[in-house]
Amino acid sequence: MADTSNGENPNSAALFEAANKLRGSVESAEYKHLVLGLIFLKYISDSFTLRREQLEAELGDPDSDLYTDDPDERQDVLEDRDEYVAENVFWVPETARWEQLLAAAQQPDIAKRIDDALEAIESENPALRNVLPRIYSRAPLSAELMGSLVQTIAKIGFGKGSQEARDILGRTYEYFIKEFARSEGHRGGEFFTPGPVARLLVEMLEPYEGRILDPACGSCGLFVQSGRFIEAHGGNPNQISIYGQERNQAT
Repeated sequence: MADTSNGENPNSAALFEAANKLRGSVESAEYKHLVLGLIFLKYISDSFTLRREQLEAELGDPDSDLYTDDPDERQDVLEDRDEYVAENVFWVPETARWEQLLAAAQQPDIAKRIDDALEAIESENPALRNVLPRIYSRAPLSAELMGSLVQTIAKIGFGKGSQEARDILGRTYEYFIKEFARSEGHRGGEFFTPGPVARLLVEMLEPYEGRILDPACGSCGLFVQSGRFIEAHGGNPNQISIYGQERNQAT
């Protein structure tokens, strides 16, 4: 069990070790994109499932405005894209949902299914257009190993609340990026600044409110630390606006 005194996800170390064992001959610099892409895909799908469960509870509650005992009406609400988007939840088409991918993890076309899922999510969510890494079909990883990676990432849980889910996503990402940077040696600095360095910069800047610009934002550690800094001082992270740019599109 990992030390959680710094807010680290206690499952991250075991999950990273399990995922890294599947790497085989794939270079860490390439493998990290496969792993991090799947983590984000699971987060999107889990957030969608959480919102769906909330809708199901409201539909079954006589005191709720959404209450109905008509099965067809209930299904229409559950598949109403606006009910998700209104809560800042990405709409996930049925074929792109995590449970579908997990069920097909040992199929020979699992890599293509992942790419198709990412493409479907992008087409339904303009904010994600040309952002998600559709790299799985051409990855130098056998279908068996790709399926095992999906099964490993499936063990990451994102809790039962939207804020908790975002926190767990951030901590898991941070841990995985740190470990990949370590395995890549000096090249890791291209996308990851060590936490203590980012914290020092933030403490010097004291970003209580206003705009924060990081002209070489990498994996956005400065923004994460800024949010933590504000929370530690009793403030609201929503009081800042963040702006970043990055030369490396994959990062």
